[in-house]
Amino acid sequence: MPRPFVAYLRVYEPLSALDAPLADQVRKALENGVLSRADAGARERELWLRSQLARPRRLLPGERSDGGVAPDAPFDVMTISPAEVPGETGPGPLVCPLDLRARSAAALVGFLASSTGPLQDEAVAVEPEAIKARASAVMAELTGGAVHVISTTWTVPLPWFALVDPDARRIVLAPRDDPERQVSWRVSMADARARVARAHRVVSRALGEEGPAKVLADTGRWLDHFAPGSAVELDYGGLVQLVEDKDLLEDTSAADVNAIVDALEAGDAEEVALRYERLREFWGELARRERHG
Repeated sequence: MPRPFVAYLRVYEPLSALDAPLADQVRKALENGVLSRADAGARERELWLRSQLARPRRLLPGERSDGGVAPDAPFDVMTISPAEVPGETGPGPLVCPLDLRARSAAALVGFLASSTGPLQDEAVAVEPEAIKARASAVMAELTGGAVHVISTTWTVPLPWFALVDPDARRIVLAPRDDPERQVSWRVSMADARARVARAHRVVSRALGEEGPAKVLADTGRWLDHFAPGSAVELDYGGLVQLVEDKDLLEDTSAADVNAIVDALEAGDAEEVALRYERLREFWGELARRERHG
């Protein structure tokens, strides 16, 4: 089965920066074995499907039928070493809890906001107000006030590329069905914050506060929830299954977005148009794949 066609923006915090009880949960998870980057998408899909196939069906992964947290609720953690990240991070280990219940709750609220009544009735057997109340309660359980992972299906929001150094790309051209196949970038929190702040300043002045500028502002606020010694990872995740080796090697998305920021600052409309056309061609192909299956 293919991995989910999901891309990720993750934050890995120093374990020493976490407060209890999250720190205790993470230490226990580390003792039991960490989740690899290659297995993350499949693990999330497994836990979500398990909750929906349970009888009675659970609204969120890791819950009992009454909505409380199950005593054996899975708690998965990914980890990297500060040595794997350009710039200053740490101390290690750097850990990224999946925060799956909270992310699922947020996704359900988003689904309610974007779907029609008949679709909601078919997909969710709980009143919308009850879902919103449950989601608020689950989000309140986060000790830092924010999930460590945000994700998108079928694409990468272009403003995310402003956070990373294009030259820091990590690429593994394993076979397309091999979970080790990857494209990703890692950046220190200090660098990510500086990059997103500069990009937001430039883009909002040139294009206004909506669209890309809003994505940058939201991303900057999200990063502010985490410890200064953290690392940020942009990962194409399962999207690499949809792209040929040649196209992955020739993908210049990170360079193009950073060049657009530079060109907007310099008032170079021709360069902006050229770079945007490259991005449109690459990501438009994935959009067509989504529409036509």
